[in-house]
Amino acid sequence: MSAIDLSALDLALAALLLLINGAISLTFGLRLEPRVALAAVRMTVQLAAIAFILKFVFAQTSPLWTLVVALAMVLVAGYELMRRQGRRFSGWWAYGLGNATLLLVGGLATLYAAAGLIGPQPWYAPRYVLPILAMVLAATLTSVSLALQTLTEGAEQEREAIEARIALGATRFGAFSPLVRRALGAAITPLLNTMSLAGMVTLPGLMTGQILAGADPVEAAKYQIVIMLVLSGASGLGALIAAFGGVLLLTDSRHRLRLDCLAPARA
Repeated sequence: MSAIDLSALDLALAALLLLINGAISLTFGLRLEPRVALAAVRMTVQLAAIAFILKFVFAQTSPLWTLVVALAMVLVAGYELMRRQGRRFSGWWAYGLGNATLLLVGGLATLYAAAGLIGPQPWYAPRYVLPILAMVLAATLTSVSLALQTLTEGAEQEREAIEARIALGATRFGAFSPLVRRALGAAITPLLNTMSLAGMVTLPGLMTGQILAGADPVEAAKYQIVIMLVLSGASGLGALIAAFGGVLLLTDSRHRLRLDCLAPARA
């Protein structure tokens, strides 16, 4: 069984479903019609553009092209991570910490999954590496964002408690330990919930896509299990690195709390 090609008419008919969102917006005065239309156009253009880029890269099977696209994906993910922060770090750290975390975790997890588990020939085959990296970055971005958001907001709200622990002789990590635990819990929980529901309530995207493309459901499930376990590890590692890196940025070498390293809250 092979995949069924979709025509331009199929895409146009699918777009008609946006009228539901438009009708809801008009009925309840949400004024979301321009945003719905813009989001749909942006999504279509972005997916079409990346499809042509991937088609070109897949045809090259060049490690250089794979590396270029992978780095571009990491840079965009790092920028998106910075935008999600309500209280971000000031200066280049706002971009540097998140981007370095995504680069390290994304690279390690993708290398482990592609070269160590799936094992395509060659191991850097873009058809495997780039989709895996995209899924890893999406999951890690969410976990890192939640960890940093919980950490920075908590540092402001619990300033007196943190400074009290430091005054009593606690190190910077000891003073932040309750907050770090909360940040890690907030970061890891969403993916754990997704894993718990997979198969019983939902069919994850990778498995669904492979089944629609004609793959054997058992093989599709194997791929999905491998990917979700990789994403779980990547999310946990990313949250851990971001949380401890955040503590280092929120304190100085004398273990003093430094909230002045945070940029003003966005309106």
